[in-house]
Amino acid sequence: MKKLNSKILILSPPQILAISFFIIILIGTLLLKLPIATTGSINWIDALFTATSATTVTGLIVIDTAVSFTRFGQTIIMIMIQFGGIGLMTFAIFTLLIIGRKITFKQRLLLSSSFNQDAPGGVVRLVKLLMSFVVIVEGIAFIILALDWIPKYGWSDGLFHSLFHTISAFNNAGFSTWTDSLMGHVNDPVVNIVITFLFIVGGIGFTVIADLKAHKDWLPLTLHTKLMLIGTLILNVISLLVIFTIEYNNPLKLSLLLEQLDYLWG
Repeated sequence: MKKLNSKILILSPPQILAISFFIIILIGTLLLKLPIATTGSINWIDALFTATSATTVTGLIVIDTAVSFTRFGQTIIMIMIQFGGIGLMTFAIFTLLIIGRKITFKQRLLLSSSFNQDAPGGVVRLVKLLMSFVVIVEGIAFIILALDWIPKYGWSDGLFHSLFHTISAFNNAGFSTWTDSLMGHVNDPVVNIVITFLFIVGGIGFTVIADLKAHKDWLPLTLHTKLMLIGTLILNVISLLVIFTIEYNNPLKLSLLLEQLDYLWG
């Protein structure tokens, strides 16, 4: 055990982070192969691919998430998305903070590496801000989607669909509990606004959010924050205008301008 601990201690923070992701993927693969996780039998490659895609929030699938996996399997995928999007080390450190444990210098180095920070100073504060931000944003989005979907799908399905798509969208994972993804809600402005908001806010990143909280003015913001904000605004506006222009004369387009913009935005 001492030899194992000594080997772990000499690993660099990036190596430990890579190993932690590998462990999540391995555990996720094993869980997705359980009979309770699937509606039928899936092979090891499909289970591994799904676990990897969920943990790395890639959004690629080789089998239909809605058809091939049970609620248990979809829950495992949802948990992997959350772990992968926020980071295992972030969850671990936050748990230690909750139970009152002291955060060691080694753990601070791991955190700074996961957040791409040059120094470990202030990373614990960043974790607290990050987790608070996640809980607030995902909590509000979940409630709004639940209010929209519970009347349509009932309490059980409505709550689960709301939670799954909130986590998937916020972490930019792209997974859905429906075969046609969110195409069935293309005319639902609530879904379009909430999901796109989650994608944008989650895609901007936590370091940008922390920078915005620390600096109220534009000039003190870091170059990374400025590029992310400007780039996100430009890409979204240009994409909206290009698609609107291309589809303007489409005979299948919606009649009202507001409906068209809502459809294109979603």
